[in-house]
Amino acid sequence: MSLAQDIKQKAIELGFDLAGITDASALDNEQFKLFTDWLAFGYAARMDYMRENLDKRTSPAKLLENAQSVICLGLNYKPPRRPPSLRASQSDARQSHFRHETTPTGRVANYAQYEDYHFFIKKQLRKLTDFISSVAGEGLQFKICVDSAPLAERALAARAGLGFIGKNHMLINPTLGPQILLGEIITTLMLQTDEPITNDCSSCNKCIDACPTGALRADGQFDANKCISYLTIEHKGEIPAALTGKIGDRLFGCDECVLACPYQQDAPVCKNKQFKFYNDRARLDLRRILNLTQEKFEAEFADSTIKRSGLDRVKTNARICLTNVTCSSI
Repeated sequence: MSLAQDIKQKAIELGFDLAGITDASALDNEQFKLFTDWLAFGYAARMDYMRENLDKRTSPAKLLENAQSVICLGLNYKPPRRPPSLRASQSDARQSHFRHETTPTGRVANYAQYEDYHFFIKKQLRKLTDFISSVAGEGLQFKICVDSAPLAERALAARAGLGFIGKNHMLINPTLGPQILLGEIITTLMLQTDEPITNDCSSCNKCIDACPTGALRADGQFDANKCISYLTIEHKGEIPAALTGKIGDRLFGCDECVLACPYQQDAPVCKNKQFKFYNDRARLDLRRILNLTQEKFEAEFADSTIKRSGLDRVKTNARICLTNVTCSSI
């Protein structure tokens, strides 16, 4: 096998589901225009960091001097099938909710039911860079990126052949669907690159139809100002009254555009047993969330992406959900 193949094989052994390689060149003009138009229209909401480091975000070589290649990795996070007893108890809870016999709960996005992926993926990427150094020699440089670095990771993943970017603006792999967490290694090592895949979802609008707030626009743009994931996770300040009712019982994030995707229906569940999954985080007790102290919040969600939003944001979400749930059951 070639060195590129050895690296991709090692990535699979480390628990990643997808591995591909692209060069460190800048995004093409079409992708660059899509991104800059999105910013110009104000669709980035209050995510001011998206407007910063534009040159780095669209050109991996600006993040690492003498960069030659970007190794893109994907981790499937589709939740495991819940035990029948748990599925039954959740069904009973949903039914009894409308009889005022159960504790009001809020839904948590699928990826947040796992341990914090930032730390987990970074740890695995460090193992991969150690492997690369062992087989390719010392003196190589690497930059590990997991979500927080200014990098157009979905566009790069698509260029590396991991999938295509769908109308839900997620990376979609034809086999694994759209529930994929991404990580990248920018390196000075020159590697053979992979070709993009040709699939698309041009004839399907299910994600657009499923979006509760119209954040996925019919013109193909994504308006973060209306996105429930953005509003319940990153938004600072009050959520506009026109949108609070549409949040429903979504306490943290939203999966509607993902779950509506036809590629998701037959996708396999996460097979990585090292990536810790919490069966009890699909729905959280809203009143208990409202009664959490800062100390208890940090202890309970120490290894969760939920902690990143902060207790104030989560409590605000819980109050909105509680109002929506109470009104819907009257």
